[in-house]
Amino acid sequence: YPLCSQDQLQQKIICPGPVTCLTASPNGLYILAGVAESIYLWEVSNGNLLAILNRHYQDLTCLCFTDDSSHFLSGAKDCLALVWNLYSVLQAEPSQIPDPRHVWSRHSLPITDLCCGFGGPLARAATASLDQTAKLWEISSGELLLSVLFDVGIMAVTLDLSEYHMFCGGMDGSIFQVDLCAWPVQRDRTFQTERENGKIFKGHRNQVTCLSVSTDGSLLLSGSHDETVRLWDIQSKQCLKTMNHKGPVTNALIVLAPANMFNPDGKPSVPLPKFSKHLHGTESSDDQGNEGVTLRLGLHQQESGESYLEKAEKMYSQMCSTREKNLVGDQEHLTIQVSELEEEVSTLRKINKNLFDFSARIITKPAK
Repeated sequence: YPLCSQDQLQQKIICPGPVTCLTASPNGLYILAGVAESIYLWEVSNGNLLAILNRHYQDLTCLCFTDDSSHFLSGAKDCLALVWNLYSVLQAEPSQIPDPRHVWSRHSLPITDLCCGFGGPLARAATASLDQTAKLWEISSGELLLSVLFDVGIMAVTLDLSEYHMFCGGMDGSIFQVDLCAWPVQRDRTFQTERENGKIFKGHRNQVTCLSVSTDGSLLLSGSHDETVRLWDIQSKQCLKTMNHKGPVTNALIVLAPANMFNPDGKPSVPLPKFSKHLHGTESSDDQGNEGVTLRLGLHQQESGESYLEKAEKMYSQMCSTREKNLVGDQEHLTIQVSELEEEVSTLRKINKNLFDFSARIITKPAK
């Protein structure tokens, strides 16, 4: 439910069933929702339902995109985490269910949370599970890089921006800090609470449901079923602030505030269209307007009177004129260079001739 500053409902979107998880692509073009065992993919600009992916066997629990919006990950109660290439999903025929790029099946109990690091398709991803492990994977190869075993089920996982640490929220309210640069490197580790006491945030009285790290890596935000959100100093593990709520906290996130967030007259520049319940291309024949490709340009591009083709033409002509100037300039430069080199060669020839004559005179001089 996108809200403007007056808290007026902008658009109510009815989904085909209870939504268990939801995410938007970082570029703002797509919305993913987990509805029971299915993943629904909508295009934001026109509300088209582009794909319904049915590759999980039980309800979805989490979804997340890579930072470049090229891939997304899904986790479910069936213990599987799947990696999807967005473009493969978009190009697939409506009758086909595209294959995920990777199927990660190393967890033995439901997946509870997912997070992606930095680097698009080269990023690392972390998964958390009720099987008391958090695992770190490489998206490009699909390889398991690290598995950490705890003494409680893990409900939430996140990485700091530099990916030095992985933070894991437990069912008992503990938050664990795992050092990813620890030496020696071990693929399988056990987090021993008594030995690693300095790497635990203690304060929540019930399961931790969500974690978020500030961009400078100094603060950790956590939400819990104990009806509080806590802000922690990562270095000292001290709780800086506790915010009470009137029910279990299911999600909390540190985000950069949008520029117009505190503008009292701020309203969404483009109202969201209604999201379709039917797959794009399978609607009734009355809906002729949905055929073709919809392009949604940014506002700064819309305000400009020039079309993309006109801009491209202009850029091409500028490029050609620059190249011609360069060629003319190069010709003049070459001419000057050639004349300078010719002068140098002629001088060297004179010096060479003088040296030869001088040497010849000395050699042929008759002995006294």
